[in-house]
Amino acid sequence: MKKLRSFLDRLEPLFVRGGRFEKLHALFEAVDTFFYSPPDLARGSPHVRDALDLKRVMIIVVFASAPAAIFGMWNTGYQANMALQSLGLVGIEGWRGALLPLLGAGYDPASIYDCLIQGALYFLPIYIVTMVVGLSWEILFAAVRNHEVNEGFFVTGWLYALILPATIPLWQVAVGITFGVIIGKEVFGGTGKNFLNPALVARAFLYFAYPAQISGDAVWTAVDGFTGATALGVSAIEGMAGIAAMGLTWTQAFIGQMQGSLGETSTLACLIGGAFLVFTKIASWRIIVAVFAGLIIPTVLFGSTDSSNPMLSMPWHWHVAVGGFAFGAVFMATDPVSAAQTNAGKWAFGLLIGFMTWLIRVINPAFPEGIMLAILFANVFAPVIDHFVIRANVRRRQKRYA
Repeated sequence: MKKLRSFLDRLEPLFVRGGRFEKLHALFEAVDTFFYSPPDLARGSPHVRDALDLKRVMIIVVFASAPAAIFGMWNTGYQANMALQSLGLVGIEGWRGALLPLLGAGYDPASIYDCLIQGALYFLPIYIVTMVVGLSWEILFAAVRNHEVNEGFFVTGWLYALILPATIPLWQVAVGITFGVIIGKEVFGGTGKNFLNPALVARAFLYFAYPAQISGDAVWTAVDGFTGATALGVSAIEGMAGIAAMGLTWTQAFIGQMQGSLGETSTLACLIGGAFLVFTKIASWRIIVAVFAGLIIPTVLFGSTDSSNPMLSMPWHWHVAVGGFAFGAVFMATDPVSAAQTNAGKWAFGLLIGFMTWLIRVINPAFPEGIMLAILFANVFAPVIDHFVIRANVRRRQKRYA
């Protein structure tokens, strides 16, 4: 590492102001701070000094979401191998099928290794395309503005890859992250200035621009010729009877053994990651609890088995276990930039997300998921929520000292 440090120090004069490559300073700075801590530190008063910088926050979030990512890769391979068995096929075509034997993996759904490797062969290309395209846009904007490349995109790209289906075309992955970075963040000034979650902006763009690949019955299993619907897609049409016909139990849904996006299916893995984020004080427990309460309360109050609306028959414990609800509540709603900042505002913000999720799922069956649009909707109102909370606090203190 000393040799690398010396090498970067020798290159630095070429990238600073007046150097031959000064326009590429943002790229050099990104590489330098990837391996080493930034040299700009607050060493004296009146600045607050803390060891928790943005880079460490990003590492903690990635570490917390790792269980969901690992399980998601296994589940992708497991669903594919189960589909192969049901179709009587012996393997998959293309470069993935050629690469599996070289990695010592097969198509046994009972083999954790086989399923994990096959799922990784779907996840890694999506993640690589996301990082290459997204970071290219980040570096371009940083170079034009003469700013440093912020580490925030590493989490944005990671989470974006986890909320996509395994079979999405890679060119759509590139288009989506381009829209998310430029429209969702950079036009507002970059990291820390965006009022919408960039990963969800990218996902929402794909949802409305390319619905055939991002929603429906034929996109969730990585095997050509197999059509498997998600639990929410079935329940929106047939209710709980449709889920029972799928053979899906609540335990399987809670663990995540079902059709879905790459990293969203396991509620258990998401809750484990959420507990770690709350313990490290990276995520707000108020938002997480409020999001769950916002979905559970109207489900209990307005649920009915006699209604003509099939989604009203879904119990609350099924609502929290299917779809990407837990992933959204833990990793997306708690985004420290686009979420509410005041303690009271966090409760209102989370309750709004949970209620909107229930409303979209139940009242509008055309969008059976709900959590993605609910978070984006709440992001828009987060500054307004904080404004009214602050004004209420000011008025209360004025009355106290009047």
